[in-house]
Amino acid sequence: MRFTSTSGIFLVGITRPSATYRSKSILLQELAIFTTVLTGAGVGTMYYLMQKRFAASEYHQLAVQKLEACSVAMESLGAPPLKVYNIHLTDRQNYINQHWAQIKIPVKGSKTGGYLYTSSRRDPTENRFRLLSTSLLTKKEDSMFLFLISV
Repeated sequence: MRFTSTSGIFLVGITRPSATYRSKSILLQELAIFTTVLTGAGVGTMYYLMQKRFAASEYHQLAVQKLEACSVAMESLGAPPLKVYNIHLTDRQNYINQHWAQIKIPVKGSKTGGYLYTSSRRDPTENRFRLLSTSLLTKKEDSMFLFLISV
């Protein structure tokens, strides 16, 4: 702001920002947008890679194979075709460490969908995961069905 006086009257004038100030502001805006886009792409890539790793894991594949081998459970889903979805990373029922894996896998057939609950333990002698239990919980209209799949 500038104050000028002519014959006892003060005039207030607002100066416009300089060209360098505007160019710095535009550069900061562009940098903020670029950083936001780059961060979003990084998070999306990380999510995709984590889901890909879970789907390729031994305990995940063993559970899906057991489900596909159980004709009663597959018939209740209306499968084939069986659609296996990504696990929910924030679900507290999914617990995995180097010795133990307990996961909830969303699955869907042509009739209904549900969750495949599975728990596996690593066999220390063979250094492989072994399925301990597998169960399928489906929901049709207002009722829920639980299928215990023998291991």
